[in-house]
Amino acid sequence: MGATALEESFTDFVRASAPSLTRTAWLLTGDHALAQDLVQNAYAKTLRAWGRVNAGSALAYTRRAVVTGNIDRWRRTRGEVAVGLDFDRPASDRFEDRVADRDRVARMLATLTPTQRRVVVLRYYEDLSEAQTAEALDMTVGAVKAAAHRALAALRSHYPDAAGSPGGAGTDPQKGASR
Repeated sequence: MGATALEESFTDFVRASAPSLTRTAWLLTGDHALAQDLVQNAYAKTLRAWGRVNAGSALAYTRRAVVTGNIDRWRRTRGEVAVGLDFDRPASDRFEDRVADRDRVARMLATLTPTQRRVVVLRYYEDLSEAQTAEALDMTVGAVKAAAHRALAALRSHYPDAAGSPGGAGTDPQKGASR
């Protein structure tokens, strides 16, 4: 493949993957500007390896770069996100309410440890399997299961009304039945 063809294929990849990667980065950081920086840095790493990256694994490669970049950022800053808790409002179809719901999700995620947050975002938001999440985070499948379990338990304890949306606080989202 020539340089122009490589550039075109990378440009197509960026156009197709940017929304998903930016959402993932935003959920990991809770900050739009940081999310954009993470995605841009991940694209730079991916571009350097573009000739070696298999087209089928390019998204996974870049997602891993986003996650790793966030880990590095967190280690450098040990940044904590201050959150205000306001989860008692019902869901709505209005645009303003949907924005508020997204904000509440980001605030809930911000209460988790960085590892729990990464697992929850990749496992439940990106809908990756346990094995794919483990691979993306360089963890064992058992560690992914444990982190997901602890994260969901933490969310349930902090936000009992939000824990199991269809059935209320007594619903276990993993089992779909009352606890």
